[in-house]
Amino acid sequence: MIRLGLKLALALGFGAVAAPAWATQCTEQDYKGNTYVVCEVAPATEDIRLFLYDDKGEPYGQFDAVDQSLGEGKRLAFGMNAGMYHEDRAPVGHYVENGEEVMRVVPNAGPGNFGMLPNGVFCIRDGRADVVETLKYQKTLEGQCRFATQSGPMLVIDGELHPRFLPDSTWRYLRNGVGTSSDGQRVVFVISRNAVTFHEFGSFFRDALGLPQALYFDGNISRLHAPSIGRSDGGRRMGPVVGVVAPAE
Repeated sequence: MIRLGLKLALALGFGAVAAPAWATQCTEQDYKGNTYVVCEVAPATEDIRLFLYDDKGEPYGQFDAVDQSLGEGKRLAFGMNAGMYHEDRAPVGHYVENGEEVMRVVPNAGPGNFGMLPNGVFCIRDGRADVVETLKYQKTLEGQCRFATQSGPMLVIDGELHPRFLPDSTWRYLRNGVGTSSDGQRVVFVISRNAVTFHEFGSFFRDALGLPQALYFDGNISRLHAPSIGRSDGGRRMGPVVGVVAPAE
């Protein structure tokens, strides 16, 4: 594992400067022939939010638009596309922003990756965040999340890989997603550096990161904003974006 997110002090024996409590740390990790960028967030100390529409009702679409909307004294310290969307950037599944439901829960099977049940919801509450399978979410957390985004498929469900993932699959894409610990205190966002299968991607969350729950965000437009490692991906306009808001440097 190569630590990329820490700022180094002067090379003459001062070592690494401790990162502030709000500073999302990103690392690059190799696992079984694939490479991933891993960004870990602590919801107890970091301001995690979802972003979709600006104050004029238009989709942000890009990381820089989200960053500019935050105002003086704040910046987007981390960002990632966070769920599938229609051509008009409206979310395919459940979406909640600042406690307001924009799109209802979609519990039924359907076409594409989103409808490959079980799918799930990434739920952000005060001091914690959780990936929860959709039907469980409806029974236990619906209406309690300050922010929520539904996507699919689930990658890891209670420590088990999604039942439809095949070890010998040849279906490879760049992929991104999020995993959480059982106590909701560890939130890990991952984007692959190379094309990977669902089985490989889910296995990384479960076996390399030790996370019991993980959710797929997307594959065709996987994008990362991580200034700490000098990366901010451009490209097609996005729908929902998950981000960490931090004090401006």
